[in-house]
Amino acid sequence: MTEHVATSNGFRTSLLEEADGPAHNPTANPTMGELIATRFSRRGLLKGALAVSAISATVAPAALLTAERARAAGSSAFSFGEVEAGVDQDHHVASGYDADVLLRWGDPLFADAPEFDPLSQTAESQSRQFGYNNDFVGYIPLPDAENPAEHGLLVVNHEYTNEHLMFPGIVKIVDGKPEVAPADKKRVDIEMAAHGGTIAEIRKADGKWQLIRNSPYNRRITATTEMAMTGPAAGHPRLQTTADPTGRKVFGTVNNCAGGVTPWGTYILAEENFHGYFMGELPADHPEATNYKRLGVPDSTYEWGRFYDRFDVSKEPNEPNRFGWIVEVDPFDASATPKKRTALGRTKHEGAESIVARDGRVVFYLGDDERFDYVYKFVTARAYNPQDRAANMDLLDEGTLYVARFDADGTIAWLPLVLGNGPLGPDNGFVTQADVVVETRRAADLLGATKMDRPEDVQPNPVNGRVYVMLTNNTKRKDDQVDLANPRAGNAFGHIIEIAEADGDFAATAGRWEVLLRCGDPSVAEVGATFSTDTTRNGWFGMPDNCAIDAAGRLWVSTDGNSPKATGRTDGLWAVDTEGDARATSKLFYRVPVGAELCGPTFTPDDQTLFVAIQHPGDGGEDWEGFGRPSYYEDLSTRWPDFKDDMPVRPAVVAITRQGGGKVGA
Repeated sequence: MTEHVATSNGFRTSLLEEADGPAHNPTANPTMGELIATRFSRRGLLKGALAVSAISATVAPAALLTAERARAAGSSAFSFGEVEAGVDQDHHVASGYDADVLLRWGDPLFADAPEFDPLSQTAESQSRQFGYNNDFVGYIPLPDAENPAEHGLLVVNHEYTNEHLMFPGIVKIVDGKPEVAPADKKRVDIEMAAHGGTIAEIRKADGKWQLIRNSPYNRRITATTEMAMTGPAAGHPRLQTTADPTGRKVFGTVNNCAGGVTPWGTYILAEENFHGYFMGELPADHPEATNYKRLGVPDSTYEWGRFYDRFDVSKEPNEPNRFGWIVEVDPFDASATPKKRTALGRTKHEGAESIVARDGRVVFYLGDDERFDYVYKFVTARAYNPQDRAANMDLLDEGTLYVARFDADGTIAWLPLVLGNGPLGPDNGFVTQADVVVETRRAADLLGATKMDRPEDVQPNPVNGRVYVMLTNNTKRKDDQVDLANPRAGNAFGHIIEIAEADGDFAATAGRWEVLLRCGDPSVAEVGATFSTDTTRNGWFGMPDNCAIDAAGRLWVSTDGNSPKATGRTDGLWAVDTEGDARATSKLFYRVPVGAELCGPTFTPDDQTLFVAIQHPGDGGEDWEGFGRPSYYEDLSTRWPDFKDDMPVRPAVVAITRQGGGKVGA
């Protein structure tokens, strides 16, 4: 995600990812850009071991026009008519499809929940309404459903809050710059209730999806929900606080970006940029000072610590160690205590997508979303039992966490983050496995992991046996790293990497890697994109973020960072061919309103519905008028999806279906 927010110091972008701030990885470990440069000459770039088709960095606009007219019939796995890239107030989907708003911020989830009133918000009402800034979306069929593809549970993460878009009257223009009024406790409590996640029962009737408002499954998880710490760090002194001397109980989850659904039907919320929720100062010689510096804690983006001591590190120095984990929730039991599974490590988790390996163990792929940080995977110690759900409920407490080293010869090594492995011992401060998982980043530093360009979603593909890594961007790549394979300083547009695990085994500790796409406009020589020549003017994109694999094994990529200033287009969802003659070709299927990003694409089991999350519509403007109404681009503003003057912009989940029925994108 990228957060845009007006502050007392004016307008600031990429607040928690710090696209223009300091990185937190001080090591000399090699970067992905350096490895790509070493591995690929111009010839190697065009004829890589896994790649089939790529284009040079000097394709002219005329060539793109020719490609639009000459795309070979049937060469792509996708047959829809492409959406035109651009910028306006509304969302747009490919011809022949409907894009229906299913759930909006503030929609009541329970029979007795109040209707949304933006002028009379309370924490109590928000805790019973759909939360803010929906990100990950998952669909879990109900076991007793007549048609599991048309009746199930929608699980949705609520990553963060945009207070300037949520609350009327708090933004003032002073000397031409926006200023946000200081928070009060009421506003903070509403923000805390808008974080977390939603579980909602939905059903398709007469071709349209509907919320079952009185469902016993419906649930809100917030920043105050009681949770249990499990795994190797549970109960460790580094997790103990005044409120919880056991180190086993924590309240709430924050900054839940992407996530996952496990094979046994539980819901994963990944805690990403938790550093921004803490304020205060630690003494330089405090035992956690090095740990927190590596994670950017504290950041003081949010003002919660003014009202709650646990978010002030000077008062509760161990509280940040209780965030940055993978959270697992049983969506079929609305009273079940969510569990923070510490065996999967503590980083700024983008998500946790999983697949069952050939021996029955379950493999989770994890991206740590910050510039120059790492790609991980976790392999459970025990096998998944498809016949006994209860036997799987604590699989995430035992297993091996690995970090990736990408080598210049095209191989990848998965390095175990296990106490006693090489430098991971007492000499470096790792006394127990709890220390390893609490300081996952530092442990990975010592093992020599490869510094990546903001690894976000990492998706295993059960159809072709490969793994796709979304690398959003890295604007800090230096000029002296530019070469034929990296013809741009700053890598503003990102990459997609494809991994082939050894022998097709997702649990393997070795494999090979290849660049599938170097993103950006292929008609601009400086960008050096590697889209197929069949990619049109509308089909290229930058800043890959989330992705999905449909039942046919096709790759769909959503983006975060396309904007009028950066690319002349909004973010959206692109369909990307990974096989055959059309490999590395992409087509624009859906685009979002101005100021928004697209998150959480997910399909129903029959591929006949595609759910997407529209996050922070209308954000990013430099001038502010009235009730959070930005003048974003040539006086273009939006009130999507309601388009009413008395309603603010509202993040929402959209259900995309084919008119007349059928599979999406077929």
